[in-house]
Amino acid sequence: MTQATLQTQDSAPARKLLAALELGGTWWKLCASSGGTKVTETRVAAGDVEGLWRALMAAKVRHGVPASGPVVTCYEAGRDGFWLHRELERRGAHSRVVDSSSIAVDRRARRAKTDRLDARKLLAMLCRHEQGEVLVWRVVRVPTVAEEDARRPQRELARLTQERTGHVNRIKSLLTLHGVRVAIRGDFPSQVASVTGSAGTPLPTDVRAEMVREWQRCSLVDTQIRELETQRRQRAHAEDSPAAQQVRCLTRLPGIGPTSSWLMVQEIFAWRQLRNRREAGALVGLTPTPYASDGSRHEQGISKAGNRHVRRVLIQIAWGWLRYQPHSALSQWFQQRFGHGGGRLRRIGIVALARRLFIALWRFVDAGLIPDGATLRAA
Repeated sequence: MTQATLQTQDSAPARKLLAALELGGTWWKLCASSGGTKVTETRVAAGDVEGLWRALMAAKVRHGVPASGPVVTCYEAGRDGFWLHRELERRGAHSRVVDSSSIAVDRRARRAKTDRLDARKLLAMLCRHEQGEVLVWRVVRVPTVAEEDARRPQRELARLTQERTGHVNRIKSLLTLHGVRVAIRGDFPSQVASVTGSAGTPLPTDVRAEMVREWQRCSLVDTQIRELETQRRQRAHAEDSPAAQQVRCLTRLPGIGPTSSWLMVQEIFAWRQLRNRREAGALVGLTPTPYASDGSRHEQGISKAGNRHVRRVLIQIAWGWLRYQPHSALSQWFQQRFGHGGGRLRRIGIVALARRLFIALWRFVDAGLIPDGATLRAA
């Protein structure tokens, strides 16, 4: 055997198993390959990690992958979250969690969609990714269990706030249904007993009972909101964790309150390592998406591909920044560029201001650089 043959054998890449998962509520569809044209398909009960691992080991045998060969898996980020990724990594596999919105699809008006077709498409893209085509999709940055758990209070608080608004709106709708418009007070059950309709008659019994039950649910939600807000204030004052320090740093800026500070910290600043301003803007989906083809050129608006929770709050913070930080460089830039325009131009400008403001807040939290012209509260 010649030396060239030995070098070729030594440099030959080790065979590995590539597997794509389409996760469903009842069954998981598994498509596996070793990089060639042969593809095996298996169905595993949803949540059965042991059964999934046995199917992967069986696929190794079918495709001639040695027992010590690596296993590379992928699935789309969705309702199942990241627990499966952690289980596969713990067992020795290399898992990829893919952003589903980054997967290219057929643009026909009607296209076939089944678990089998989706799993095979994922497998084909995984093969391309492993061959070096890194732009074939976007891989999700998976948080740790602690990082993921730290986001729950803020998301629960936002959901409870929406739920409370829904209860109040439902009560107002029931009152309006009978021509009644009154301010809802804390003693609403006794208040509704004395309310009369448009004809001066008492409200129907079932309507009053429904409004009282709606108020009881609203009171429970309001109690839970206050408990979460109290816990958040205590953490901000008592804890010495990096997240609490970042919150205290942000709340020193007039125009930024504890709710938006905790949201930005737990969703991004506390666990994401941003490298540049472009990455910061893309992370919250505030980057522009131009359309330029031949002679047609126009702007399609922001990408909206990032964290929607932070993006929503950033727009609110940007309006508040103009009010509470009028002498800052960002506010002066907005007034010079968009201040003399109409409502539509100002709404466009506030998105640009939100992007610039988020970059400035990142630099303030990360490197202590105070936004130009901004004032600080006392520590």
